[in-house]
Amino acid sequence: MVLTTTDTIEGFKIQDYLGIVSGVGVNARKATFTFNVEKYFNSLEESVLQIKEEAFQKIKENAKKLNANAIVGISVDVETFPSSMYIMVSVTGTAVRVG
Repeated sequence: MVLTTTDTIEGFKIQDYLGIVSGVGVNARKATFTFNVEKYFNSLEESVLQIKEEAFQKIKENAKKLNANAIVGISVDVETFPSSMYIMVSVTGTAVRVG
């Protein structure tokens, strides 16, 4: 499946616009505070990457349900909830069929 932030895919023609699709990932465990700043930020980076990957897997699954073979116009939004230390990544785009 082709995923892109652009509205077109070079070398392909969009045959059908199938609808808006999204995927959301949220960290399942609360982060723990540590005095080792480098370790904290490395852990945070790893968490964001895992959550983002989860969101992208979900958007692809949702696009496949519409028989899409590509998603265009993808936007990624990262939300943080400082009081609970949760992170949410949402990914939205348009499911299309290209040929």
